[in-house]
Amino acid sequence: MKTALLLYSLLCLSLTTSVAQPNKRPREYGIRFGVVPTGPLNTITDVPSVRVGQVTLQQGTSVRTGVTAILPHKDNIFQQKAPAAIYIGNGFGKLTGYSQVEELGTLETPIVLTNTLSVPTATDALIDYTLAQPGNGRVRSVNPVVGETNDGFLNDIRGRHVTKQHVLQALQQAKTGPVEEGNVGAGTGTVCFGFKGGIGTSSRKLPASLGGYTVGVLVQTNFGGVLQIAGVPVGVRLGAYDFKEKLDGSCMIVVLTDAPLDARNLRRLAKRAFMGLARTGGIASNGSGDYVIAASTAYRIPHETTSQFDEVKHLRNDNISPLFMAAIEATEEAIINSLFAAQTLSGDQGHRVSALPVDQVLDLLRKAGQL
Repeated sequence: MKTALLLYSLLCLSLTTSVAQPNKRPREYGIRFGVVPTGPLNTITDVPSVRVGQVTLQQGTSVRTGVTAILPHKDNIFQQKAPAAIYIGNGFGKLTGYSQVEELGTLETPIVLTNTLSVPTATDALIDYTLAQPGNGRVRSVNPVVGETNDGFLNDIRGRHVTKQHVLQALQQAKTGPVEEGNVGAGTGTVCFGFKGGIGTSSRKLPASLGGYTVGVLVQTNFGGVLQIAGVPVGVRLGAYDFKEKLDGSCMIVVLTDAPLDARNLRRLAKRAFMGLARTGGIASNGSGDYVIAASTAYRIPHETTSQFDEVKHLRNDNISPLFMAAIEATEEAIINSLFAAQTLSGDQGHRVSALPVDQVLDLLRKAGQL
């Protein structure tokens, strides 16, 4: 009887210690980023109609990857395109779809994020998804937008374990509401500032006097630099930073807004998001593929129309600065959210990446007067 009780106790202990308890988000600890209020959920899905779907692959000891899909609206995106732009912070990456977005200023598919060597698979799946949409029976050309970061330290990236079905599953299960962060989807195997990176998201809601628009950001963090949180040089204090260790990689940033912006001003908005990355200490290193994809959900550009003109009201340049600030702050917070949510993970070839030591970080912020 005593032996049975001992075994039961050990089993309970094992179950308790093996289940990772998610950290609170930085704001729940009292950390603040900027001055613009967040949306209700502080996620990219605070932008009306935006949906996110994620598929996470953790198999055996070596598969640590996944897919994250972002859909600007619920209708046929090919037939009802979204105005869009892409800004390249550093081009050591494999983003598909850039040239047509740059040329035409529109997005005609959902945005898919995955790992570097799975971009062709995700592209193929996104084409399948688009061709299968009702109303697309005569479509002969598709511009799929797929971004990536290289998760090859923790993931058996050469195995190319992401399948078309995984991508389609992420697209099909995309939903509004809360967005899971950390070791999930395309962020499952990523590393950021030498700590476990992942998916992070945040939003900003402008006051009515400034238009009441929402800016939402989602990031896939897998890059290096010298980590700063709320202006505190956390990376230096923890002894983990570029040039002391080899911290390289990439960051995908997706910015969506319900502000009526054209492609030109969306590109300007995307540039400001990159400033948010800089505020966290990212340096866009030589080996980093850093891209910002920005799109507006305020209006749609029909694929076919009898009109010779697009008649849309766009926000004037003089009224866009609050959106710039919102994009900077939301990007900064989304990156830090990804670090706080991520959990220590072991993967391919026995590699192990530790989570950000949140207790130590909080202590550093407290001593710096930031808590």
